[in-house]
Amino acid sequence: MSKNKIKPSLQNPLAATEEVEFNIPGEIAGKTGAYEEVMKEGYELTQRPIKSVAVGQIEKQHFKKRMTVWERIKVLTANDPNILFQNWGKNLDGASLVTGILNIGGRDVALYGHDFTVRAGSIDATNGQKLAKLMYMAGEKGIPLIGMNDSAGAFVPAGVGGLDGYAEAFTALRKISGVVPTVMCMFGFNAGGGSYLPRQGSFVIQPEETFFGLTGPGVVKSVLGEDITPEDLGGPKVHAATGVTDLTVADETAALRTATRLISYIPDNNHSMAPFQETSDPLDRKTWEINTLLKKAFNSPTGFNTPFDVSIIIQQICDHGDYFEMQPTRAREAITAFGRLGGNVVGFVANNSAVSSGQIDCDSAVKIARFVRFCNIYNIPLIFMEDTTGFLPGREQEARGIVQAGRSMLDSIVDVRTPRILLILRNAYGGAYASYNNYPTGADLVLALPTTRLAVMGPAGKEFVYKSELRKVRGAVKQRIAANILERTKAGMDGVDAKKDAEKEAAEWLKVEEAALNLRYEKELMNPKEGLALGSISSLVMPTDLRKVLGENLNFFLRHYKPSAWQSVQREFH
Repeated sequence: MSKNKIKPSLQNPLAATEEVEFNIPGEIAGKTGAYEEVMKEGYELTQRPIKSVAVGQIEKQHFKKRMTVWERIKVLTANDPNILFQNWGKNLDGASLVTGILNIGGRDVALYGHDFTVRAGSIDATNGQKLAKLMYMAGEKGIPLIGMNDSAGAFVPAGVGGLDGYAEAFTALRKISGVVPTVMCMFGFNAGGGSYLPRQGSFVIQPEETFFGLTGPGVVKSVLGEDITPEDLGGPKVHAATGVTDLTVADETAALRTATRLISYIPDNNHSMAPFQETSDPLDRKTWEINTLLKKAFNSPTGFNTPFDVSIIIQQICDHGDYFEMQPTRAREAITAFGRLGGNVVGFVANNSAVSSGQIDCDSAVKIARFVRFCNIYNIPLIFMEDTTGFLPGREQEARGIVQAGRSMLDSIVDVRTPRILLILRNAYGGAYASYNNYPTGADLVLALPTTRLAVMGPAGKEFVYKSELRKVRGAVKQRIAANILERTKAGMDGVDAKKDAEKEAAEWLKVEEAALNLRYEKELMNPKEGLALGSISSLVMPTDLRKVLGENLNFFLRHYKPSAWQSVQREFH
């Protein structure tokens, strides 16, 4: 056995030696000179970012279960990338960031990716300049951008140049925001500018065992004396809960696949439509499963108060049941998702009664506002599904600013210019109804199921509608108790027992009377009849016809919609 150390190599010993010729094919090779030398040097420079990296650096990246930037590109597309801005100097200035144009599914997509094998993917002035150039190019040409972030931050030896580089990139990304959509993948360990930059993007995708945040655990320890793991400080669970991360996935490959899937649902820019995709799913397909879901829910012992998962309805409406939910683990009382209906991309915003009765809180209001605003900017039509008892009340929500969050949601809905439909599934009460895409806030069409309960208030509304009747019933309780006590004592019952029994009977009687008024309130006011009479609802739709009715109306509105950049006054937005 040999005792000599074997140095690892990525070269295949069986592969033929690659020799690059700089002669014209068929030309008889002559004496080489200055031209061939210049060509050789130029070729070596173009190959430098890949071939100058030591094998050990690549091994370290693989040991940490991470790919190199070049391997990540291969996951995104099988086509060769068009690498732009190859400005790497003798100290590999700029080589720690790769920028280029990819062809993904026949579409041009701008791409940048940090090369962690070169100076830990850090940013200097050169990196910042070329990243800004790429972003401005994406905005000018109207193509989406994918970012593969894997950076230790600013390159410290570059001094203020690294900070200038980040500032230049920040500015460019902000200026193309709302012009072209951007999808950011988080890989490895990112801090400082490496966190600020990607969160400027439209969507952030974070795999497990990755970190990004304002500072790392070491800084937290030195400043605050607090021991904390990277996962608890800036891991995917933390960011998914706050909405900083839109999607969490298992690993890098899943992140890249998810990015390509997300790109398929969104347009190239703010003056085009999302890609249309032919479907074999008939638009007039009956949605019997929705009928079954509602029947089982509302015929259960809890009746119309029975919660159900609205994602089942979204699934049944979409082509082949395929939809793509955003922030799926956060604020589940509201569901925001992309789907296709008759081949057209549509954004779904739905209250989910399976969680907290679908009540809107601070988190779900902001979640809805962000999604609606994105769809509005990028010409994506919206279908709202309403089933909520209102905004979540309470001290905690007020302290967190529910008024501000709710206002943000309402503002985003009022500003919508794309085709939009409201479908009322069940509960639509008070301020939640008034701020949820009805006709007064600009809906193109309002539809409702026969199960709709549209009212100013829920069952508590009987206190105002039947005020005199309730006062009369409740006022009779004392008299009833007194009469029942007298009746029982005459029959020989002990006075204490007679009082207790009389009070119990009176309480049960009051409960029955109030329940009767509840039922009366529901039958008279908690239904779609008044909404239909006043024109607040256009028409009722049977559950089995939802896909057909929504699809046909969506097609009508889209036939008369011209995609364009948002040109109206840009109001302040929280």
